[in-house]
Amino acid sequence: MNKFIVEGGHKLSGEIKVQGSKNAAFPVIVASVLTTETCLIKNVPEIVDVRNFLNILEFLGADIKFADHRLEINTANLQNKILTQDLVSRLRGSILLAGPLLARFGKVIMAYPGGDAIGSRPIDVHLKGFRSLGAKISEEGRMIEVSASELRGSKIVLGVTSVTGTENLVLASVLAKGMTEIGLADFSPHVQNLCKALNSMGAKIEGIGTPSLKITGVKSLHGVDHTICADEIEAVTFCVAAAVTKSRIKITGAVLENLDAPLAALERMGVNFEAREGEIIIREPNGPYRGTRIITGVYPQLLTDEQPLLAVLATQAQGETSIHDWIYEGRQGHLRALGQMGAKVEFVDVHRAKIFGPTKLHGAEIKTPDLRAGASILIAALIAESESIIYNAEIIDRGYEKLDERLNKLGARIQRVN
Repeated sequence: MNKFIVEGGHKLSGEIKVQGSKNAAFPVIVASVLTTETCLIKNVPEIVDVRNFLNILEFLGADIKFADHRLEINTANLQNKILTQDLVSRLRGSILLAGPLLARFGKVIMAYPGGDAIGSRPIDVHLKGFRSLGAKISEEGRMIEVSASELRGSKIVLGVTSVTGTENLVLASVLAKGMTEIGLADFSPHVQNLCKALNSMGAKIEGIGTPSLKITGVKSLHGVDHTICADEIEAVTFCVAAAVTKSRIKITGAVLENLDAPLAALERMGVNFEAREGEIIIREPNGPYRGTRIITGVYPQLLTDEQPLLAVLATQAQGETSIHDWIYEGRQGHLRALGQMGAKVEFVDVHRAKIFGPTKLHGAEIKTPDLRAGASILIAALIAESESIIYNAEIIDRGYEKLDERLNKLGARIQRVN
């Protein structure tokens, strides 16, 4: 178990770059399963979740070279092995292997995927979609088998707008016979990134950036040279870190068109910032921060992964901030941790809470409950009086590349202890 020891009370200054998106990297990497040619993928974040994902593909026989955010992957010698619990339990994104393996081999056997303990995240959307494409599903214990002698295009309307559900069905459909239409599709930046990568490989996908996708199946795909888009959640992390410490920092490499909702929330809360040409400059506040309403939704609304970060800023805002995260019933671990640090939090139910501020935070010893909660607790520790100890630092490493080192370069004082 790793831990972070954080000395609060230090301002930040300087410049920090947003890395490639974790959520965009997974589907593009697994798209390499759909071709026997080499794929070159750039701007890949060097994080634990990506390493674990690549370990699974290596187990299946992929040839991988990964260094300096540059990934070369060839799956010509891939084997359709059973994906057991010990392989896929570490990350939720492993479910994305189902679609391309089904398309390539006509069969996939895998355990239910793992991931953060933030509530129920069923894969019904994936399985129902596979059935619509002609697949048969059987389940035994924690294992799932999906098989199809031939995938055929179909009209699919998602019961729930699901990011990974959309991605999985797109990955399965690009080689299916005929046309597939996906209604109520998610069109988050990483879904768009995947569709653009697949089209560069020879797929025929229309409606990118809309909730209605049309996919005309092709016989084969070729290799690709593709760049992963910037991580919008990491951009929000740095914005909040600067705002709560009342610091001036420049955030570079951001894709502003993907950040409309969180930037609007920061503006409502009174954060002094300027956003232009891929940069966000957070300045020292010119007045007190204000409480607001934070409601999560599907893109382009505020994402559930961004809510815990804004909750930290809410502890420093005047008045009441109401938080409603209707997506996951277990996403309040960060609020309980903030309460341990002195925040005034009132829980309404498993989806709703209120934060009353501003309050001074104090150091505490906290176990990281999940990835985004971990990042928010680390940011809160930057302004806490006295020292904070954050256990399970490796959970934060799953989604952030060397977050402690990068914040330290801005003036934070974070010590990693293995």
